[in-house]
Amino acid sequence: MTRLTDLPPGQAKRLAELECPDFETRPWVTGAALSRCRVAIVSSAGLVVRSDNPFRGRDPDYRRIPITTKKNELLCSHISINFDRTGFQEDWNVVFPLDRLNELAAETVIGSVAATHYSFMGATDPVQMEPHARELAGRLKADAVDAVVLTPV
Repeated sequence: MTRLTDLPPGQAKRLAELECPDFETRPWVTGAALSRCRVAIVSSAGLVVRSDNPFRGRDPDYRRIPITTKKNELLCSHISINFDRTGFQEDWNVVFPLDRLNELAAETVIGSVAATHYSFMGATDPVQMEPHARELAGRLKADAVDAVVLTPV
């Protein structure tokens, strides 16, 4: 993620002065304060730990990604020829923002980072994915996850 301090001064100033919209709507669900939430990542980038089975075609299931996974152990097996992997290759946080979540936890913006994160193959029929998504929801609940960061690709 690029920070304003990483940009040329003129561009950073322009972006910092942009008016942000004030959204009048409120969340339709209530929950714990973010500072108490356990957060997990759920991606559709076809991510897989190098030692795990890669996605084949339009596999509807998901892969587990332990929090201990290192950058060089995570592969992107997304099947779309239109999917540009350049961002992922330069900074895994583009599709798997684990470093950012760890920073937010260290700053107590969020309560904690889940022990396990997950990825689906995004180019899959949602109807076939549904039973796996329901199973995953149960895993997230069992891990006391309060919120997920969805990283669609």
